[in-house]
Amino acid sequence: MIDSYLLLKTIHVLSSTLLFGTGLGTAFHGWMANRSGVLAARRVVNRNVVLADWFFTTPAVIVQPVTGVWLARIAGFPLTEPWLLAAIGLYVLVGACWLPVVAIQIRMQRISDSTPEGMPLPALYVRLSRWWFALGWPAFLGVIAIFWLMIAKPDL
Repeated sequence: MIDSYLLLKTIHVLSSTLLFGTGLGTAFHGWMANRSGVLAARRVVNRNVVLADWFFTTPAVIVQPVTGVWLARIAGFPLTEPWLLAAIGLYVLVGACWLPVVAIQIRMQRISDSTPEGMPLPALYVRLSRWWFALGWPAFLGVIAIFWLMIAKPDL
């Protein structure tokens, strides 16, 4: 019989990997498409970034806290453990960066899809892409810090 704790931990680790990997992959492709200046590339990548968030990131965002709290309870870690509180706080920070990014991505997709071929993207698109890129950094660093907290479980 499969140990329920190990199965739950596997789901938690896989969903965190999916969350991090999808975020990093979409950020790289979005950044490179925007740097290319090619409208067709931006259209395809913007569409795929939005889809990736719906198909991969959103489910992982839901699975992470559910499995995380469940694992903490099974393992006997109180949710008031300082390293766990720090991880939860960082998760909230990452989410606070991610939610506006989702809205920005959707707006960028709509703008690129509605821009006629051969025409430059409006200044709003450029501003949105800068915000999209800037908000990605604290989220990226926050997830790395969460990984460290989950592995090291330091005395804080």
